[in-house]
Amino acid sequence: MAEFNKNTEDLSSIKDDLQGKSWLVACLCAAWCDTCLAYRSQFDALITQHSDKCFAWIDIEDQAHLVDEVDIENFPTILIQYEEHVLFFGTMLPDAGQLNRLLNSFSVSLNESNNQKIATTSTSLNQDAPADWNLRRLILDNKLS
Repeated sequence: MAEFNKNTEDLSSIKDDLQGKSWLVACLCAAWCDTCLAYRSQFDALITQHSDKCFAWIDIEDQAHLVDEVDIENFPTILIQYEEHVLFFGTMLPDAGQLNRLLNSFSVSLNESNNQKIATTSTSLNQDAPADWNLRRLILDNKLS
């Protein structure tokens, strides 16, 4: 079973975890958002079901340098990235069951294609992001003090 007390908010911990994993699952939120606060424990609980994935709780104000290229209008906004490929980036109901099903679906798709290709649906990408924006790369390249 995966470690449940993992700090999904500390960039140093996220960076360390991400270096050994292909998957990044990030919740882009704000500390003042009551919906995000209520969703946090559900989001973090998914770690136990997806130990092969790095989970990150990114506060868009505290971690603005990571998300300043994207316009986050609604919360929670979820990013699912496999290696360098963004599979999903958009607003999602604060329901861990829905996120769990989406993660399982992407994992099955990747396994069925023998890790060569993963199916994405562009209709699920309801956020606008620059084509070269890559949260995984921004975290890994982040110079931590």
